[in-house]
Amino acid sequence: MKLFVILGSINALLAVAFGAFGSHGLKGKLSADMLSIYETGVQYHMYHAIGLVLIGILAQWAVPSTLHWAGWLMFFGIIFFSGSLYILSITGVKILGAITPIGGVLFLISWVLVAIAAIKA
Repeated sequence: MKLFVILGSINALLAVAFGAFGSHGLKGKLSADMLSIYETGVQYHMYHAIGLVLIGILAQWAVPSTLHWAGWLMFFGIIFFSGSLYILSITGVKILGAITPIGGVLFLISWVLVAIAAIKA
């Protein structure tokens, strides 16, 4: 389960890098609305990067199979949710907004699985 600590750490690094890019590279190039969308992607990216690290740590005490699913769902949630917001804000292609809720659902399921694993521990 140390894979999720590694994935979480890499995603935290990426969230910081994307946040810096948004603050310095995109300011003045995107509308306020699009910049806000981008920033939401960065926030949820970081929250769930920390969640991945937490899953890797919790695996020492909780049900590994449940946490395994939680970790992968959270990882793909980052890709679908934050990734779609990054691309939407930069390209302006509104249809990408339809992908974002898929990532949100993956986040919700992953957190439910974390709770279930903790209950079963």
